[in-house]
Amino acid sequence: MPDVTCGCGQCQHRLCVQKVPIFSTLESEELQKIAGLITNKRYYKGELVIMAGQRNESLIIINQGKVKAFRYTRDGREQVLYIFSVGDFFGETNLIRDQETNYNIEALEDTGLCLIGKKDFHQLIHNYPEIGLKIMAELCNRLEVFENILQNMGTNSVELRINAVLLEFARKFGREDARGIIIDLPLSREGIANYIGLTRETVSRKLNLLQQEGLIEMDGNKKIIILDKKTLEGSIG
Repeated sequence: MPDVTCGCGQCQHRLCVQKVPIFSTLESEELQKIAGLITNKRYYKGELVIMAGQRNESLIIINQGKVKAFRYTRDGREQVLYIFSVGDFFGETNLIRDQETNYNIEALEDTGLCLIGKKDFHQLIHNYPEIGLKIMAELCNRLEVFENILQNMGTNSVELRINAVLLEFARKFGREDARGIIIDLPLSREGIANYIGLTRETVSRKLNLLQQEGLIEMDGNKKIIILDKKTLEGSIG
């Protein structure tokens, strides 16, 4: 498919919707029409994109960077729900249900977003029903991720939780080279702990143990290299 120019200013002359699976069945002319509907926003690392209780009026596509969805528990702890990266989208459920957002979205790094307004989003679903089907498929994928997280958090096995999240990050953020799968970690040690219901100290201790066992290699605090994926997979069943 030839590149499609976008006027949102964030796409470096390529259409950000080309990165999004829900638009993968559309032709270049159709993508170009969608390009005219897009506006853009930019957020710096640590900046809130959406606050819980806010009404979201757009489908939001990540063109650059990463964000996390999170909420606070009753005792004030942060619970990370999901991590969105380039090509991912969010905000669709609020447009469909017309309800307030029940979680926060925060930029994990400097992030560029492309927005499609509520009215235009509804028109897209009407004109291209396959987009709606792909949104449903993506929501099912996210539900599966949530179910796996809950299942892992329901176990007393710290190793299972750590290994499962490493494999999840490898699938979503990893890239292969001669050494193994290199993961640019989307979260700090504390963030990982909040994601899987452990303490930061426990996460650090278990990662060190995995490194001693030769299953992973830590490259500072920002990268992990998975050296033995099969053993990690075998540990979670």
